Amino acid sequence: MLTVESTRFGTVEVPDEAVIEFPNGILGLRGRKWTLMARDPDSDFLWLHSLEDPSLALPVTNPWLFFPDYVVEIDDSDAKRIGVANPQDADVYVTVRAAEALEDFRANLRAPILVHSGQAHQIINQIPEPVQAPMFATVADEIAA
Repeated sequence: MLTVESTRFGTVEVPDEAVIEFPNGILGLRGRKWTLMARDPDSDFLWLHSLEDPSLALPVTNPWLFFPDYVVEIDDSDAKRIGVANPQDADVYVTVRAAEALEDFRANLRAPILVHSGQAHQIINQIPEPVQAPMFATVADEIAA
C-alpha cells in the first residue's frame, strides 16, 4: 500500500496493484508511476494521478463513451514494445482537456494510453484522429441553435 498526499484528493491510500508504470513516460510529463482515481465512482471521467508529484493529475476517459466509432491502430514497433498487438487486450484511455463549458471539453484521440498488466504506454494512433476532438458536440450544436 502506498500513501499519496494529493493536492487534489488529500491523503489517499493506493493499493500496490493499482500502481501503473509508464516505462517510457507520458509525452511532455515527468514521472513513471501513476494511478487512476475517481472523484465520483459513477463519473465517465477518471484522474490519471502521478504518484511522484502530488500536484499532477490528468483527466482521462474511455474514448468509446464519447466516440463510439473510435478506432485505435497500433503500429508493429509499438505492439512489440508494449506487448499488446490488439487494443482490445488493454484498457484504453484518452486525455481530456477540461473547461468551464461542456462544449469546450476536448479529447486527445491521436495519442491514446493503453494499460495492460500494470504497465501503460501512450502511443500514436495509426488511424488519423484529431488531437483536440470536441467531446460534447451535441451540446455545442444545441447552444448554437
